Amino acid sequence: MSSVSIECVAREGCRIGESPVWDEKEGALLYVDITGRKVCRWSPVTRQAQAIPVDAPVSSVALRKSGDYVITLGTRFAALKWKEELVTTITQVDKDKANTRFNDGKVDPAGRYFAGTMAEEIRPAVLERRQGALYTLFPDLSVVKHFDQVDISNGLDWSLDHRTFFYIDSLSYSVDAFDYDLQTGKIGNRRSIYKLEKEESIPDGMCIDTEGKLWVACYDGGRVIRLDPETGKRLQTVKLPVDKTTSCCFGGKDYSEMYVTSASDGMDKEWLSRQPQAGGIFKITGLGVKGVPPYPFAG
Repeated sequence: MSSVSIECVAREGCRIGESPVWDEKEGALLYVDITGRKVCRWSPVTRQAQAIPVDAPVSSVALRKSGDYVITLGTRFAALKWKEELVTTITQVDKDKANTRFNDGKVDPAGRYFAGTMAEEIRPAVLERRQGALYTLFPDLSVVKHFDQVDISNGLDWSLDHRTFFYIDSLSYSVDAFDYDLQTGKIGNRRSIYKLEKEESIPDGMCIDTEGKLWVACYDGGRVIRLDPETGKRLQTVKLPVDKTTSCCFGGKDYSEMYVTSASDGMDKEWLSRQPQAGGIFKITGLGVKGVPPYPFAG
């Protein structure tokens, strides 16, 4: 694939860039900076990112059917009105755990917002184990907890036929699959479909392409990998000029561009001088595949 090209499009280094989502209506890329506590929107026209500051670590952002966005903020699901820069809490989870926060989240094909939690990190990827859980916010604003004992709840997506839910708990170094019931949002029959190799490091955010293959960003691995969930084989590796690649999504006019977020937290001066684009947002073109538009939250 000699035609693959990689460009750093947003250089205002995030501390932990995450949750890239293409907003077709705005023709822009949404993403968050978790520890930087801001929700960002980058325009390919102006080549600038706007940022809205928030009052807690913000770990994911999603489109909302009624307009504007929903976010996971601390241990809250919240609504974000962009123009007014207004955040309102929808509901809270993990009320008994002072030391947890949400991490990655994504909306399923029926408009439910799935998001998981983790303990606050002492250092990047160093934290109290098994403090997290996976939740769903339903369109009626009720919340269901699927399971707990999660280390770092991370990448998630659904198969093209909506019958499989893919999920990453980062410190298991595994990409897992569940049977998925689109009518009810229930998941079951968990199994591992891919175990990461040593140089791939820690699996982080994930998205699916129109051929049903998964793309996984490898934190500390400086790459995104393309996996076949049917065979469990790695099909492609795309290396980036930064180590801490965190998540990926498809976007652009026809969803043929891939956007990759990255982090700079935990890097010393010498490391940062070697990787000045750490925390930037990268655009990959020439992959030869397209992505699936994101689903909006129906509530």
